[in-house]
Amino acid sequence: MTRTAETASFKFNHTMLRIRDPAASLPFYQNIIGMELLSEKKSDDFTLYFLAFNHEGKDLTKEEKEASRFAREGVLELTHNHGTESDPNFQGYSSGNSDPGRGFGHIAITVDDVEKACERFEQLGVQFKKKPSDGKMRHIAFILDPDGYWIEIVPSSFKL
Repeated sequence: MTRTAETASFKFNHTMLRIRDPAASLPFYQNIIGMELLSEKKSDDFTLYFLAFNHEGKDLTKEEKEASRFAREGVLELTHNHGTESDPNFQGYSSGNSDPGRGFGHIAITVDDVEKACERFEQLGVQFKKKPSDGKMRHIAFILDPDGYWIEIVPSSFKL
């Protein structure tokens, strides 16, 4: 189906994940996954962190990052509800992959070399749900972020 004039400007902008502790999640997404923090919006009860990959080929200023937040695709919004990081009774968020109520499944990133990326993840102590050597699908992997969300690692040349 072709896009209509009414939907021609639509873009998929971002996905939001709730996180327990930004001190764990931000370094994971920035240092391990390689995303850049575009902006941070604080409220009394929660803080929003917007991250994306920098494919501009140059360092962006804080203003350029902020201006690009809703103009680009592939943004990840991490929502931290204040207090969860220090609440001993906090049970965590559902990743969407457990019964009952399986729903949300995962986010995915493409990499040039899945094996090489997984070797790096392993060296950095990242927890795996599935390594490339596991199961029948040997060309993909799944890692877990600090909140247990699944991240599929797919080769950039992947075809279904």
